[in-house]
Order: sequence, then structure tokens, then C-alpha cells
Amino acid sequence: MDYNFKETMNKPERLAPGHRMCAGCGGTIAVRNVLRGLHEGDKAVIGNATSCLEVSTLMYPYSAWEDSYVHTAFANAGASMAGVEGAYKALKKRGKIDDTYKFITFGGDGGTYDIGLQSLSGAMERNHDMVYVCYDNGAYMNTGIQRSSATPMYADTTTTPAGTVGHGKEQNRKDLAAIIAAHNIPYVAQTTFVQNFKDLHIKAEKAIYTPGAAFLNVMAPCPRGWRYNTPDIMEICKLAVDTCYWPLFEVIDGEWVLNYEPKKKLPIEDFLRPQGRFKHLFEPGNEELVARIQEETDRRWEALKARCK
Repeated sequence: MDYNFKETMNKPERLAPGHRMCAGCGGTIAVRNVLRGLHEGDKAVIGNATSCLEVSTLMYPYSAWEDSYVHTAFANAGASMAGVEGAYKALKKRGKIDDTYKFITFGGDGGTYDIGLQSLSGAMERNHDMVYVCYDNGAYMNTGIQRSSATPMYADTTTTPAGTVGHGKEQNRKDLAAIIAAHNIPYVAQTTFVQNFKDLHIKAEKAIYTPGAAFLNVMAPCPRGWRYNTPDIMEICKLAVDTCYWPLFEVIDGEWVLNYEPKKKLPIEDFLRPQGRFKHLFEPGNEELVARIQEETDRRWEALKARCK
């Protein structure tokens, strides 16, 4: 697949400025760069589970979306877009539609890992020709930074507060990309904001133009919930990749492909330390907590490398 950074970045914006997402929001960065995967001239129908993204980009009668847009409830984003895609195929077959449409749904981790998982699973298993994009910010940010199953272990959230009683969320995060890959769909990928977005741009185009179901899991940091210095978002993403907390990989027709292996794997504390949600881990006596996160990160990294062989 040919890739030209300048050409990709010069494509018309499909998410207009003027929406009400937070400054430095990872969600809108993810959306803008995923939509750059669309070829000029192709139309799209965008679905969106209830989320920060939905409430801040569609304030009736105003919309930041340049393409057709469907807001769904938390639980049914996958099913709704599957229905739209099915209707399109039927109308195309009858000759009532000539234009080429692509179908892309966005959801946060709350609406994807948790509330919308059943709907997403059904759409993926039926292999609808659509892309589901999870912008993973690791909590229910829209409703007050509550923990989700994407929240990392020991992260401080409003429902798993770090303090005298606990150390934050006690459980490891769910490996959703592996769960979706187990549906045996044509394309699954995990990515974030690194390499001047090259990895994200290439995977978005692959996902959109691979026939059948595709899933993208995009780590999209939230400055409010993660509590880092907002301009440092790209550095946070790079640290996530270089510590192997957030590996870059694809699953293409069942074959696992590792896209990047750091020359020098950094310790997990390099990713944790800049984030206020992990501040408590660096208090005296909590060294064992960081060690547990490192152990789990290493275990998952080795398991991924074994799959990719």
C-alpha cells in the first residue's frame, strides 16, 4: 500500500472544527486521522455510540460531521451500523444507490469494551462490511472518569479511588483486540499516535477497504482522566509503545503481525510516571505495585510475540 504523508494530511477534514471536545482530546485526534483513510470521492456513514465524542460533536441543530451521521445508544452501535450496511447492500442490489459508501462506527472504551460488547460481537461475527473503531481512553470519561474494563490496573478513577483503602483499580485491563480477533474477521489492528500518525493512517485505510468486518483499537489519551501535561500527548503515546504497554500489531485473516518492536524496551514506570492517575504508585512502599504492572506488561508482550511468530 502506497503511503504519502503530505497527501494524506492534505485530505479534506471530515470532522469540522468548532466542536466542544476538550483541548488536546485524544478522541478527536483519533477520529480525524482514521477518516483520512477514506479515499477522496467515497462517501461514508458514521456511527457513534453515546460518548464524549457524541455529546460534543452533535448539538442539535449543529453537527461537526461532514458525512452522514448516526448517533446510537451506548449498547447498540455495532448493531445499528450493521443494519445500515445491510440496507445499503439491499438498495445497491436493486439499483437505487450508485454511490460508494463506507461504514465506520466510533465508540469509547465504555461503549465498546463493556456496554456495547454484545452488539459489537454480533456485527463482527456476521462479518458486516464495516469498521468499528474504539478510541480507548481507559475509563468512562464523559460521565466522570469511572473505571471501565479498559482501565489499567492500579489507575485512580472516581469509582476506584487510590487512598488508604485501595490502590486504584485492582484488575488488569481487558484484551479486547484479542477477543475481536477470536471472531475470525478479516482485519483487526491496534494503534495509537506515533510515527507522525503513519501507523494509524495505514491501518485505517486497510480497515476501511478490507472487504468484511474490521476493528481498530486506538489508544486515545484523555488529559482530564489521565492527568498529564496536555501538550505531551504524543510523548505519552510513544512511551506506551516503547514500554510495550500498547503494542502495535495487526491480525490479517487470522495471521498475527507485530508492526513494531522497540530497540530498547523501556520500563513501564516511564509510561506511568507522567500521569497523575498513577501518582500514588510512586509513594514509598508501593514499589511492589509497579513491579506487578511490569510483570503483567512483560507477560502480555511475550505472549504477543509468540503469537506473531
